[in-house]
This record gives sequence, structure tokens and C-alpha cells, in this order.
Amino acid sequence: MVLLRQAVGHTLRAARTSQARTLREVARDARVSLGYLSEVERGQKEASSELLNAICNALGLNLSDVFIDVSKELKSREGVTLTVVDAA
Repeated sequence: MVLLRQAVGHTLRAARTSQARTLREVARDARVSLGYLSEVERGQKEASSELLNAICNALGLNLSDVFIDVSKELKSREGVTLTVVDAA
């Protein structure tokens, strides 16, 4: 079974490491504790929408883009092809 919190954590960690940023830097910018951010990235904690938005802002990410990436990861783990429809 694929857990949403694990996919979110994986996506956030990948974004942070691709920016060569430390947990400490992102936690400071998001105004969350280092330990909490670490638990979110490891899929051990499920962040509230407010905290998830703060982490995304600290990483310079749009929340919607994070959810698109999470959706793609979930679909790949489930073995289903994802089609994204632009509502614009």
C-alpha cells in the first residue's frame, strides 16, 4: 500500500536536495522545527495544509505542482498511467 504522506515526503525531499539545501535551512525558512520537517520528508508525519504550504513556500514551490508530482508518484507506484488535464 502506498501512503500519501510517504509520497509527499519523497517529493519534498527530492525538491530540497535538488536545490542543494539543508533540512535546517528549509525548516528555518518554513518556520517549522528541524525534527518535524525531517519526519515529514521521511513520511512519518502528515503535514497540515498550512504547514505543507509553508514548506512549499520555503522551497519556492507551488503547492499545486507538488500535488501533481505526488500524484504522478502514486500512480507510478500503483502501476497506473496518469493523464493530467489542464483546466485553463
